[in-house]
Amino acid sequence: MSSLSTKVGRLSLERPGMVASGIMDETGPSMIRMLEAGAGAVVTKSVGSEPRPGHANPCFTEVEGGLVNAMGLPNPGIAEFKAEMDVAVPKGKIVGSIYGASAEEFAMLAGKMEDYGACAIEMNLSCPHAKGYGMELGTDPVIVKEISSAVSSAVSIPVWAKLTPNTHILTQIAKAAEDGGCDAVVAINTLKAMVITPELGKPFLSNKFGGLSGPAVRPVGVRAVYDLYDSISIPIVGVGGISTWRDAAQYIMAGASAYQIGSAVADQGPEVFGRINGDLVKFMDEYGYSSVEDMRGVAHE
Repeated sequence: MSSLSTKVGRLSLERPGMVASGIMDETGPSMIRMLEAGAGAVVTKSVGSEPRPGHANPCFTEVEGGLVNAMGLPNPGIAEFKAEMDVAVPKGKIVGSIYGASAEEFAMLAGKMEDYGACAIEMNLSCPHAKGYGMELGTDPVIVKEISSAVSSAVSIPVWAKLTPNTHILTQIAKAAEDGGCDAVVAINTLKAMVITPELGKPFLSNKFGGLSGPAVRPVGVRAVYDLYDSISIPIVGVGGISTWRDAAQYIMAGASAYQIGSAVADQGPEVFGRINGDLVKFMDEYGYSSVEDMRGVAHE
């Protein structure tokens, strides 16, 4: 039988599918539930220095082909999040997602997550709907390199940079992360989007705009991973619109060493991980792929 074990740089995973940041990852018990359902790892909610309430409702809506959200990075703050990590870390691999406004803040948060037992750090350099954070920092190669260098120097665990698709210099951003010492990049985060309510003549979301996720963004994500594969030498984690084994296989064949699932967990429940794991193994067996590594990047050949 084909093996689903994989490596993202220094991090080994028994299964390639992870929970994307922001989905069923706010509490220790919910993270454990994802691991028990078949996720190889869980990426935490993005956590900052201080508690943050996020944007007011409405901050979420369904659209054809996906979801648009403007949550605004709500979180309890790094000090309070320790209690959730204490519960989840003994049960599996937890990647700590962090956001900040400066290299120094990112480095401090990364150090805390390492102390809490995170197996890796995912830097949120791509949120499209939080002013002063995320995408506003992650579209400048100089800033990305600075933050990557600061965080990589502050911790001994792997450091990943989550990239935004809302830029025409994606490969330059990824190279800046690599040059700054990142162990891997994660692509992609949500696409900047907007929904207007015709009856009111106003934007639906309280923040006016948000981020599009779900099946509609998958071709964009696959293309991004494909482009990055030839541009950087560090591993890639693919994310965006994965809900079946075919979707996961596309990302791996484009060049991803692992993948993350978000919206499909909301649609199908945690069981989506076990379903994809089983179906992916069947496909690999039938087509002669002995491992994820064996399948990675074959679309480039």
